[in-house]
Amino acid sequence: MILTYIYHSCYVVETDDFAVIFDYYKDSGKSLGQGYVHDTLLKRKGRLYVLASHFHPDHFNPDVLTWKQKKEDIIYIFSTDILHEGRAKMEDALFLKKGDEYEDTNLFIKAFGSTDAGISFLIRIENKRIFHAGDLNNWHWMDESTREEVNEAETAYLEELSLLAKTTDQLDLAMFPIDPRLGTAYMRGAEQLVDEIQICLFAPMHFGEAYDKVAAFKNYAEAHHCQLLPLTEKGQQFTIK
Repeated sequence: MILTYIYHSCYVVETDDFAVIFDYYKDSGKSLGQGYVHDTLLKRKGRLYVLASHFHPDHFNPDVLTWKQKKEDIIYIFSTDILHEGRAKMEDALFLKKGDEYEDTNLFIKAFGSTDAGISFLIRIENKRIFHAGDLNNWHWMDESTREEVNEAETAYLEELSLLAKTTDQLDLAMFPIDPRLGTAYMRGAEQLVDEIQICLFAPMHFGEAYDKVAAFKNYAEAHHCQLLPLTEKGQQFTIK
């Protein structure tokens, strides 16, 4: 199984027979419409699952709906808020809300909650447990919010995290935000995740170009027997064993 980092919160997971792309925003290339998605993914054989966790434009680009003109075997699985916000039509995709499930011969998906818009995804592929958080995080904004606001954000996040932990105590891969915009404690949500659930491989999201800020999570992750994906650029690939 191959994991490819595209940009922002977008990753691709590929097996020999199919591929899954999460939260496509824009491709990994320097020019519009260029990069791993357009140059390789849309041309490969096998089914493509296109997952979108919510309607925010940095997680859902409606251009994905044009991909069916380039690729025959494609399945769209979106959060229901994308439908409700008018970003897609009922016939465009399968729509999931928190608690919903999807299953076929390739994979199993269960929708969990978010502390922002939409949902997060717990997926089983080839006996591997994979989680894509979407915008689930401890969005505390500790340096600029009131103590009540910080506590409210943390409580909401820990409630969602508890629900996930009750379902699985281990993840082979977790794609999760480490967003430096949060300020001093920007890694807090990620730390709480690895405190609660044993994670083999941690793939950071939502960090823009701040690769150095992401790398600072390495020591905490390793102390919890978790490998942080060593990202340095878009389009990097890694093998998930």
